[in-house]
Amino acid sequence: MQKISSIIISGSSGRPITADLYLPETETPDKFPVIVYAHGFNGFKDWGNFSLIAQPFTNAGLAVLAFNFSHNGTTPESPADFVDPEAFGQNNYTKQLYDLGCVLNWVCGEAMQLFPNLDSGAIYLIGHSMGGGMVILKAAADKRVRKVVGWASISHCTTPWGKWSSTMMEQWKRDGVAYYENKRTHQQLPLYYQLYEDYLAHKNELDILQATQTLTIPMLICHGLQDPAVPVESAYLLKMAQPGAELYITDGDHVFNRQHLSSDRQNPAGSEMLPDAMSKVLNVTIEFLNNLSA
Repeated sequence: MQKISSIIISGSSGRPITADLYLPETETPDKFPVIVYAHGFNGFKDWGNFSLIAQPFTNAGLAVLAFNFSHNGTTPESPADFVDPEAFGQNNYTKQLYDLGCVLNWVCGEAMQLFPNLDSGAIYLIGHSMGGGMVILKAAADKRVRKVVGWASISHCTTPWGKWSSTMMEQWKRDGVAYYENKRTHQQLPLYYQLYEDYLAHKNELDILQATQTLTIPMLICHGLQDPAVPVESAYLLKMAQPGAELYITDGDHVFNRQHLSSDRQNPAGSEMLPDAMSKVLNVTIEFLNNLSA
C-alpha cells in the first residue's frame, strides 16, 4: 500500500482540509475505484490507526481518501489533536457538506491528473456516524457518487443535542455556547448555538431520511447491535427509507470494537489487528463495493 500524506484541500471559510490518499501497490494499468471516507462527530481521519482500515481496501484494488473536515478542531500540523477548539465550536452540518463537495472536486480534478490510475467513474462514499449522514446527503445530491456506505450512521442531523432536555436547549440559546467533553482527551470543547441555528435554517437540505428515499445508487448500511452512541434503530430507519439498501448488523459497539490509543500510551498485544466486528464490516463493505452488479 502506498500512502500520500498531508494533502491540503481548501474547505469551508478557506480553512484547510487535511487528507491522506492510500493507493494499491500494483504494476497493472487497471484503474482503481476511489473511496472517500468521512469521519464522525468529535472524530478525525487517523482515529484508531486508520491504516489498518485502508489496507484491506487497497488489497482489494480500491483507493482510499480519508480527510479531516475543515472545522473538526484539528490542524494540518496536528491532524489527530483538537488544538483549535474555536474551529470545533464553529463547525456545522452545512460546512461539512461543503467540505465533502470540495473533496469530491479535488478527487475528480487534481487527483485524476496526479494519479491517472484513479477511476473517475467509480467514486464511492463511506461515512462513520455523523460522517455517515453527510455521505448519504451528498450521495443523494451529487451524481458523481456511484455507491454509498454508512457505518453506524446517524439518521437525523441532531448530533449532539438530540437527547438534550428543553432546559439544556434553553441554556444553550441563552449562553450561546455549550461544552462537550471529549472522553479521550477530557477537553471541554465548545459548541456554539450557531450549530442549531444552521440546522433550523437548512432542515430540508439536512433531512437524511428524505435523502435516503431519493437515492438511486446502491447503498450499504452497517451497524453494531451494542452501539450506545447511535442506537441500531437508526440503521433500521435508513433501511425503511430505502428498502433496496443492503443492511448488515453485527455484534459490536459504535466503532465496531475498535479503539484509539494516543502515542504516549503503550499499545496492547494485538492492537495491530482489527477486532472481529470491524473485520466483518470491512469484508461486507469490500464485497459490496467490488460487486459490479450492485
